[in-house]
Amino acid sequence: MPSTHMHLKVLLPAQVYADKNEVLRIVAETGAGSFGLLPNRLDCVASLTPGILMIETISEGEIYLAIDEGVLVKTGRDVLISVRRAIGGNDLGKLRDAIEKQFLTLDEQEKSMRTVMVKLETGLLYRLASLQSA
Repeated sequence: MPSTHMHLKVLLPAQVYADKNEVLRIVAETGAGSFGLLPNRLDCVASLTPGILMIETISEGEIYLAIDEGVLVKTGRDVLISVRRAIGGNDLGKLRDAIEKQFLTLDEQEKSMRTVMVKLETGLLYRLASLQSA
């Protein structure tokens, strides 16, 4: 007998952000555009881009989450979404602004950390190359 609903978990690095039963449909954004999940869709894996995740449940209706990049995995009636950050809300305009301000722009600390990591990696590769040629 076909399933009529899904079970969704939205996972952050340190916690379970949302755990929803009786999910009727999910709409998520990937690099190729938006796509929808219904309970009887085949199992799949998708790479998510920062955007709005729409979840429709039997008891709560439509719920919106602004999510950072991540991964969606559907197996049977279970859907796991693992993202770095998520923000819930009902105002789509405010959620879209949150995506642009918090998820799409790197803060200065993250930029400087990436610069330091590139320098460390370059130095390591240079030293390995010099050891190999010796």
